Order: sequence, then structure tokens, then C-alpha cells
Amino acid sequence: MASDEVLTDRIRLILSRQAGYSERKMFGSVCFMINGNMCAGTWNGSLIVRLDKREHHKTLAEPHTAPADMNGQTMKGWALVEPAGIESNDKLAAWLARAVEFAGSLPAKK
Repeated sequence: MASDEVLTDRIRLILSRQAGYSERKMFGSVCFMINGNMCAGTWNGSLIVRLDKREHHKTLAEPHTAPADMNGQTMKGWALVEPAGIESNDKLAAWLARAVEFAGSLPAKK
């Protein structure tokens, strides 16, 4: 999907400067990793971010967010940020900073 490709490029520009950054093809798209831990990705033009499960309900109360629902199952600790929530690079960078902070707090994977 073209919107995912554009969003992937926007994400890559922001995250590629992060220590521990890598990419992996997963779920039919690009998954962005920090120290081997999944951090963010795209889904039908929206951003998917990995955040602390303990803050799941707070995150979903924020504007332009929805549960990340893959294959009919809500993934706790993941949020879908709709295009309106990431329309500017500043908004996108803010969401990615949160995801990087969480992924960076996890033990590094080889």
C-alpha cells in the first residue's frame, strides 16, 4: 500500500539515527527494531507503536489511537495511531520517541 510506503520512509528518517536501530520484514511490512526489540511499524496507513502494557488504557484514551488488532486479537502494549495523529513530522517523532524509550528499556536481543 502506497500510504504505508510513505509512512515507512518517514519513520526510517526519524529512527535510523537511533542507537540499536534495525529493520526486519514482518507481517507483510517493515518492522522497526531497537536493540532487537520490536518498536514500531505500519498498518494500512497507520502507525503501530509498542508501549508499556501497564499504560495500555491511558494510551488508548489519547486522540487518534485505537487498539492494535491483528487477526482479531487486541495486542496489549501496542497502539494503532491513525493518520490524523501522525500528520506532522513532530507528531510522528513524538510517538516514535515513546516507542524507542520503551523498546530501549527492554533487554537487548541478539
